[in-house]
Amino acid sequence: MRLIVQEFLSLDSVAQGPGSPEEDTSDGFTRGGWLVPHLDDEFMRIVTGWLDEVDAFLFGRRTYDNFARDWPEMNDPDDPIAAKLNGLPKYVASHSLAKADWEPTTILSGDAPAQVAELKQQPGRELQIHGSARLGASLLAAGLVDELRLMIAPVVVGSGRRLFPDNGAPAGLRLLRNETTPSGVTAQVYEPTGLPKYGTYEAGAHS
Repeated sequence: MRLIVQEFLSLDSVAQGPGSPEEDTSDGFTRGGWLVPHLDDEFMRIVTGWLDEVDAFLFGRRTYDNFARDWPEMNDPDDPIAAKLNGLPKYVASHSLAKADWEPTTILSGDAPAQVAELKQQPGRELQIHGSARLGASLLAAGLVDELRLMIAPVVVGSGRRLFPDNGAPAGLRLLRNETTPSGVTAQVYEPTGLPKYGTYEAGAHS
């Protein structure tokens, strides 16, 4: 399977609590719901399309707890997002989670990068990470991510967990696709290319 990191982000890379003020208040976060004013039909079309190839989901502990609390209540059989999240295999990377009631879920309690590398060897199309910014960033640093899919809202949140924190691991990326919704959300799809390249600007060199 290919490992896909799919994130809803602000312009300052915050991934925490996009859906509501109560979604994720951990670490005293009080600015949740920043994505909601920017949702529109084109946003939903893009996100639903990104789910077409998913065969399994991978979460960190906090995101898993939030999803497992909310998504089982969204059981409309005509909702393609809910149907996939509730029905497909789920994996959660956690050293502290004793049991997982959101079926079908498997707890990965060992070395997360090693276990994810093993999962990638299994047959299937895409293993998708939704939210779980710290897990996504760590697997990007480990060279395990095949594609980044980012929905970036035109808002600066100013605090909260970020996908790209200060002193995070550097990464080079190649833009594969880019489009903008009527509400101003940019959908950006990247392929990791290893470490970034660096250079020195020389005036007139590109004229």
